[in-house]
Amino acid sequence: MHDIKAIRENPERFDKNWARRKLGKQTDSILQMDEERRAVQTQLQDLQNERNMVSREIGQIKRDGGESAALEEKVLAMKAEMASLDIREKTLAESLNQHLAGLPNQLADDVPDGADESANKEIRQWGTPNRVKTPEHFEIGEKLGMMDFETAAKMSGSRFVFLCRGLARMERALVQFFLDTHTGEHGYREISPPLLVRDNALYGTGQLPKFAEDLFRTTTEHWLIPTAEVSLTNMVAGDILEEESLPRRYTAFTPCFRSEAGAAGKDTRGMIRQHQFYKVEMVSIAHPGQSAEEHERMTGCAEAVLKKLELPFRTMVLCSGDTGFGAMKTYDIEVWLPGQQAYREISSCSNCGDFQARRMNSRFRRKGEKETHFLHTLNGSGVAVGRALIAVMENYYDPADGGVFVPEALKPYMGGLGKIVGDLSL
Repeated sequence: MHDIKAIRENPERFDKNWARRKLGKQTDSILQMDEERRAVQTQLQDLQNERNMVSREIGQIKRDGGESAALEEKVLAMKAEMASLDIREKTLAESLNQHLAGLPNQLADDVPDGADESANKEIRQWGTPNRVKTPEHFEIGEKLGMMDFETAAKMSGSRFVFLCRGLARMERALVQFFLDTHTGEHGYREISPPLLVRDNALYGTGQLPKFAEDLFRTTTEHWLIPTAEVSLTNMVAGDILEEESLPRRYTAFTPCFRSEAGAAGKDTRGMIRQHQFYKVEMVSIAHPGQSAEEHERMTGCAEAVLKKLELPFRTMVLCSGDTGFGAMKTYDIEVWLPGQQAYREISSCSNCGDFQARRMNSRFRRKGEKETHFLHTLNGSGVAVGRALIAVMENYYDPADGGVFVPEALKPYMGGLGKIVGDLSL
């Protein structure tokens, strides 16, 4: 959501920023709706004042024993007009709010301009990519007898998978490793949040109303979360926090559910793009003056787990045309996949500024002050579990026997197992 007062004061700044996202001029229609709404509010206030004056006059006439029927009729007419204006004002306010809710966040000044992902900028790289092509993860997994897409499709359709034995255990090991690292070394507080939320939660983080088709909805008016960002960020919805409690850092492991409505034909083989997947999420609730620093810190936390796994990656800053709806700035971390001979996204860390906080009405108060200010919210993958599993399978693949070596960082979570070898039965 956007501050209508700020738009009134500097519409050019908003239009110039939205133009970086290839949006046409927005503020003319916004200000027209706002002006009409404010005009109706003024009419309402004038009528209220007039009604109060006439009501006082009627009271005086009655005290003097006079006739007030005509004035009482006038008051009734004014009440009817006020009721009509009140409905009009609410309708205009709803239209204005819906329009504002459909507009993306303002971009940070240092976000590079560009139309799409081809204009994203690499800011650093870690590790040495294996330039010898390996089989892709689904070929490795199926040959091991531990990855079954066919059986999953019989009951659930495409974009689902069964994992078993060694790969199922490695998936669980990755989750525990990520959580232990983020809680034990990075200062995040572990949360086990709801997986089903109502409209207001998804509105607060920006998925609704614009991206409803990307979500799964139940028959009970709940939605399945597309990411734990929704649940974790909404923990402070409607709250006023004390400044000294900031930043608040949360992490959670959850399944995530996405319809992949816009992904027809993309990554149809394997686990890259699934309707159900697992992710360890990080969320920070921060002071506005600290959010840029917190963004760098969060990105570093996601990079740290990949370094521990010794997986080569690069970190990109997204350009204006590729930055998500709710973000003012985003870093994508892309892990190297030898099977594709390409870097693929494994984490996305975004600073949303006060965009989500305004939608959730989440604020903070400085010590000794009554005035409140909107918080800044940040979210990032720490990291996507399925894609981490894919990366381990391809980067630790042993061509000698088709097995997968276990990274040193995961061995304590795998009972000391050094290698996953073939097993042809589920």
